[in-house]
Amino acid sequence: MKRRAADRLLVLLIMLLPGATYAQNESEQWISLFNGEDLSSWIPKFTGHELGVNYRDTFRVENNVLKVSYDNWPDFDGQFGHLFYDQSFSHYRLLVEYRFIGDQLSNGPSWAFRNNGVMLHGQSPQSMTLDQAFPASIEVQLLGGNGTDERATANVCSPGTHYVSDDELVTQHCINSSSATYHGDQWVTLEVEVRGDEVIRHTVNGEMVFEYSKTQLDEGDPDAQNLIKQGQPIALSEGYISLQAESHPTEFRRIDILPLTH
Repeated sequence: MKRRAADRLLVLLIMLLPGATYAQNESEQWISLFNGEDLSSWIPKFTGHELGVNYRDTFRVENNVLKVSYDNWPDFDGQFGHLFYDQSFSHYRLLVEYRFIGDQLSNGPSWAFRNNGVMLHGQSPQSMTLDQAFPASIEVQLLGGNGTDERATANVCSPGTHYVSDDELVTQHCINSSSATYHGDQWVTLEVEVRGDEVIRHTVNGEMVFEYSKTQLDEGDPDAQNLIKQGQPIALSEGYISLQAESHPTEFRRIDILPLTH
């Protein structure tokens, strides 16, 4: 059996393990979602394009690194991209090593400078409409510094969603974490602990920088409304993981998951 197939089988088996058995061994069960060779098990979706179209070869793998590249773009035209892993998750720890490189593509939004995101509890890629810009999801917003100013990373943004922090429902789109600023092209390690809709914790380079709970669809958002009409529960206790393409080149060299039991 090829390693990739074996890894996917192991993910499914771990998710079925009894809690008492798994809790003693979870440090040994990390599974790589990115094989370092190609985009197997990942599905691209760009605004205005059918599911599966990797517009302008934006998502690619080179030298064992998953890249968000804009080499083939003349300028940015509002066609945001997301790369979905093809399996839904609920309880897990996610470990991502990322960095920003190069210059932002011309005509990219000013807010998208050194900006990417890891989307959690996302709607399925198949449920996105053709012209939808962002999946309804919880975004762990990744930001890089400009060399001078402070700019936190591992923030929370909420396209089509809300969540609870400090016992209050948060409806503001983006809230900054307490992280340090990371300038230049240095690699940054993000770890996210997700336990359904009970709690989500963001950790950057070993420091916990954000915690929240009760992730849920925003009943006033059109994309969320479509999902609710299709029968999706308002409480978000599971969903798809995706990476963004928002006009700034980004690299990912590690995307590992540790499935957890309840």
